[in-house]
Amino acid sequence: MILLEEFDNNKKAVINSSDIYKRLDNMPKVAIACFSHMLFDKIVAGGKCTVITILHNTGEKKVIYEIEYEGHHFALFRIGVGAPVAVADIEELHALGIEKFIVFGNCGVLDDSIEDCSVIIPNMALRDEGTSFHYMEPSDTVKLNEKYVNEFKEILDRLGYDYIEGATWTTDAFYRETKEKVARRKEAGAITVEMEASALQAVCNFRGCELFIFFYAGDNLAGEKWDKRSLSGDIKLDEKSQIAYLALELASKISED
Repeated sequence: MILLEEFDNNKKAVINSSDIYKRLDNMPKVAIACFSHMLFDKIVAGGKCTVITILHNTGEKKVIYEIEYEGHHFALFRIGVGAPVAVADIEELHALGIEKFIVFGNCGVLDDSIEDCSVIIPNMALRDEGTSFHYMEPSDTVKLNEKYVNEFKEILDRLGYDYIEGATWTTDAFYRETKEKVARRKEAGAITVEMEASALQAVCNFRGCELFIFFYAGDNLAGEKWDKRSLSGDIKLDEKSQIAYLALELASKISED
């Protein structure tokens, strides 16, 4: 039996997120999520935020906020790091009523020319994690950001941000990013590496909700030695906070659809 080839399209499982969490009447349809707890806390502290609900999962309390931005109201939460936890968050928030997700966060880069904290729009993910194979048929890749990419580029252009587009390598074993694997993923077209994108797209496709995901560049894996750069959440936090406004701007656009 080849485990990664036994995809089951049955939407009903033994345990379902809707068995645990019920739709909330006051839940916004659009949610913004980031991975960094330091950046998330800074967004909450600086924004007009009120608590919608609290989820209890994976041994921690997850506070779901409502944030107001230019007259619009969105859900705001800190998404879990790693494909299994991040996908569980999407499942649960979708059960509560979220229909559109904007997710952003740090990524590693596989190209020396990508500067620290640069904005990156992934257009494809190499599936090197296990979670996505429970949500879609086996394949090497999944397409990302087929919707809203033009709207996001308009925001970047208007606000004076340069950006890079390309494929990302999603892996769930960050201590196994060997030089040989990095070289092969670069040859396949990947310019970044992270732990969630392919799985997040797979669950959103499966559940019929929308996802837009973008990154800001962190550590560099392209050189002879690993360069941490601004990987730590407390480095360049003000610059990263400005990038968070890109998500709010996009949420304002897509909430009108």
